[in-house]
Amino acid sequence: MISTRQPVYRHVVEGFGTVTITPVDPAADSALIHSWVTEERARFWGMGGASRELVQEIYEDVDRRTTHHAFMIDRDGEPVALFQTYDCAEDRVSECYEVRPGDVGVHLLIAPTKGAAERGFTAGLLTAFIAFVFSDPATRRIVGEPDARNAKAIALLERTGFELGPEIELPEIDLPEVYLPAKRARLAFLHPPAAR
Repeated sequence: MISTRQPVYRHVVEGFGTVTITPVDPAADSALIHSWVTEERARFWGMGGASRELVQEIYEDVDRRTTHHAFMIDRDGEPVALFQTYDCAEDRVSECYEVRPGDVGVHLLIAPTKGAAERGFTAGLLTAFIAFVFSDPATRRIVGEPDARNAKAIALLERTGFELGPEIELPEIDLPEVYLPAKRARLAFLHPPAAR
């Protein structure tokens, strides 16, 4: 199935390529997302045992919301990542820290590599993601909350300029449309370049 969604952002990263950000089409993208989230390397995403149907249902739920958004990321036409943003005030993270106006939460899952890892790949993607999130004038701060055991993600955020905050316990969410187990996470904050 081919997505009919149109890109919402394009960013040329010098020496890296053109990064295109397109809203997830749950029906068209669920098979690819499922293949990514069920790999061992994506264990911190929390969907390792999910069926393709459940992945589609989860992203249909995200698609219905006005406070949470999911995007497929292409680099020069090749799908390379799944990126999610959310209004921190409307998310479970709001129970764990004092949310400020303009706080936008983010999640990033990079697709499996085809061959050897490319030096600077993640940094190139992050350059585009950060530019996209801060392109909304209402955004005052980006908030990350990776799994506290994910040392690689935490180190990446630090290298990117995020300031580490405390470890928190994200509460369990058990609703008819979505279930999220409790999770120990590490807060990280990034201000716009002019504010750093």
